[in-house]
Amino acid sequence: MIVIVLIWYPKCSTCQKAKRFLEEKKLSFSTRDIVLESLGEKELSEIISRSGQDIQKFFNTSGMKYREYHLKEKIPTLSEKEKIHLLASDGMLVKRPILLTDSEVLVGFREKEWSERI
Repeated sequence: MIVIVLIWYPKCSTCQKAKRFLEEKKLSFSTRDIVLESLGEKELSEIISRSGQDIQKFFNTSGMKYREYHLKEKIPTLSEKEKIHLLASDGMLVKRPILLTDSEVLVGFREKEWSERI
């Protein structure tokens, strides 16, 4: 059996769509509220590494905190370690939802991609 974890923010409409998608597919999954159970630096590093994507894809660039902290200007000057530390400091900075399975890490909800990959 495949273990599926949906890392989400329950008030986020995109996250709600992702959860409905999983329910409609009748997939068994657990959820993790990214604000109540934030991702630590080690866990984030592992997820980013497993995803094969650039760390930049893990920033919630449309979020209020991203704009509030002026991260568009700051991120290019940060090291990877500093970026991971920043992401781990506040779950609202992390792009969501994140779907983790035994073999996949999907960031953001795109129904077509999720349909093809899970």
